[in-house]
Amino acid sequence: MADLITVDDPDDPRLRDYTGLTDVELRRRREPAEGLFIAEGEKVIRRARHAGYEMRSMLLSAKWVDLMRDVIDEVPAPVYAVSPELAERVTGYHVHRGALASMQRKPLPAAGELLTTARRVVVMEAVNDHTNIGAIFRSAAALGMDAVLLSPDCADPLYRRSVKVSMGAVFSVPYARLGTWPKDLETVREAGFRLLALTPDEKAGSIDEAAPHRMDRVALMLGAEGDGLSTRALVAADEWVRIPMAHGVDSLNVGAAAAVAFYAVASGRPQN
Repeated sequence: MADLITVDDPDDPRLRDYTGLTDVELRRRREPAEGLFIAEGEKVIRRARHAGYEMRSMLLSAKWVDLMRDVIDEVPAPVYAVSPELAERVTGYHVHRGALASMQRKPLPAAGELLTTARRVVVMEAVNDHTNIGAIFRSAAALGMDAVLLSPDCADPLYRRSVKVSMGAVFSVPYARLGTWPKDLETVREAGFRLLALTPDEKAGSIDEAAPHRMDRVALMLGAEGDGLSTRALVAADEWVRIPMAHGVDSLNVGAAAAVAFYAVASGRPQN
């Protein structure tokens, strides 16, 4: 059973995991280095625990103590009860959902490990917007993608904003980072995957005509918002595919495009 500890000093060192949550650059450096991430809101906290992440501590405003009582009773980590005003002073913003948890990261698997059992894989290049990362993971989980591979410069899926936008779906889809880009795409191809680059380029064929749902193994490549896939990534792909557009629209937000493409990739595939 966790200890319920009332804290009234925003400089209490026990709250260090939660300091400066709005400082993106600081948190980007700190969290991976210290092996932690922040789960925000009751549902996300519960999903992180269900996925097997160990809790370091929890920060709750008073009204959330009863709602999270079962979690408090189950975990050995300390639980800090604070006022909403103190939570805002510590984190740097008004914590609307009233519940935060610091969770311990797990070691990332190697890309090759994920590829041995996967059939439908997402490959992201330089997607560094946390909202887009979260949205893509949520769609990947909902539409039956098996794994996500990230280029070295992609944003952290366990950053608070990504976790929040995905509603915890980042815990449902296994992911790994490719060490050398785009050279490691060859590893994906050697594992039996056909590399499909999603691009609005007019040279690309319709994703419907490509019929990825009939392919045995597919790796769908997505680029960053605005820039799209790099020339190097496009050259490394086996095929370019696009989503047909109407009314003169040339492209979709990468999160929306990902959802459409995932449906095309998984359409007709038996779901779990």
